[in-house]
Amino acid sequence: MSKKTQHPLRDAGTDREAAAGVPVTPQTQAPAYKLAFNDFDFMCRDDMRPVRFQLELLKPEVMLNEYGINSTIVLFGGARIPEPSKKDQARTKTLADLSRFYDETREFARLMTLKSMAGGGRDDVIVTGGGPGVMEAGNRGAVDAGGVSIGLNIVLPFEQAPNEYVSPELCFNFHYFAIRKMHFLMRAKAICVFPGGFGTMDELFEALTLIQTGRMERVPFLLFGRDFWQGIINWDALADAGTISAEDLDLFRFVETAQEAVEMIENWGEPSARDSVPGRQSISTD
Repeated sequence: MSKKTQHPLRDAGTDREAAAGVPVTPQTQAPAYKLAFNDFDFMCRDDMRPVRFQLELLKPEVMLNEYGINSTIVLFGGARIPEPSKKDQARTKTLADLSRFYDETREFARLMTLKSMAGGGRDDVIVTGGGPGVMEAGNRGAVDAGGVSIGLNIVLPFEQAPNEYVSPELCFNFHYFAIRKMHFLMRAKAICVFPGGFGTMDELFEALTLIQTGRMERVPFLLFGRDFWQGIINWDALADAGTISAEDLDLFRFVETAQEAVEMIENWGEPSARDSVPGRQSISTD
């Protein structure tokens, strides 16, 4: 981790402490007297939103740079998918059946973290949304391997608190979904999407759109669970309708297991891993 930059100017933290020790007078107690960066009421004003955007972009960026994180493996997936030992508590039979992806996520994260650590532990670091379900499984797999992982939490009224497996020094919290999405993708070397709900599909289509439109470099993009994703989204119908190009369905691959995903990422640039896609014979290229 890099050391704090030294410079000759008095730092803001020192002045914040000094300002707290001034005599109590009507002037020093007035809102106008507060240091702007230490005035939470001022920082939360509507007209300060651009500054808050910038702060949420900068804080994780600065801290990830200081830690030396170069690239990440992004895991998206549902918060409601239980680990298999607790599948009897799932609210639906489908969620109980999907619990197998908790173990696949955990194993995938373990395998990728071992590979990351073999290379120094600063590349291909697991990043999740930091919450329960698939996210917990991803961070847990990194712990299984003895490595670190990132959690990008967001303030929500339910289902979102940091899981116990996120590395504390790499556990961030966001107010803005847009900035959180940027941090998911800014260092992404691969994107893996597990079964999930609205949030997962939002992240899935955001990332696919960025790649489709050339705003992001193409990276290995894997959807775990062919039956789930083909049951939820009629991919072929999108291409047949002409709302997307048939070639757009080549931006991602379906996988079922952790080992299959690791091999797909390793061989992503090879034609054998990208040319033949079972289940897409109905797509017309005429």
